[in-house]
Amino acid sequence: MAGVGALLQRARAYVKTKKFRDYLTSTHFWGPVANWGLPLAAFNDMKSPPDIISGRMTTALFLCSLVFVRFAYRVQPRNYLLMVCHCTNVVAQSMQGTRYLRYHYGSGAAPATGACDPLATTSPSPSPASSSKQAP
Repeated sequence: MAGVGALLQRARAYVKTKKFRDYLTSTHFWGPVANWGLPLAAFNDMKSPPDIISGRMTTALFLCSLVFVRFAYRVQPRNYLLMVCHCTNVVAQSMQGTRYLRYHYGSGAAPATGACDPLATTSPSPSPASSSKQAP
């Protein structure tokens, strides 16, 4: 337990330094914090049906995040927070891409009636009397 107390004491001392305050006010901190919206949104979309996934956007976000993973590692000083954010987004977009491919090209496609879609709205079927009133 003494080791944990010493670690907490060191962390508290570091938080009070000017170096830490400068980090909190830099783009090395706030850029990744803002970027966390991308993977969080992708993980939140896992609950949505796969027919609303855009294959082009998923591919673009996947490739963009791959580029930024390399950038975050190569920039000096290295921005590990940004790198972890984009690594998480690569995983999230890979999962979304897999759902997209399975739905559109695999065996996961729903029937044309949309009966498997829980969000599909059903309209009342026209009665025979109303269909006869329509013009040919």
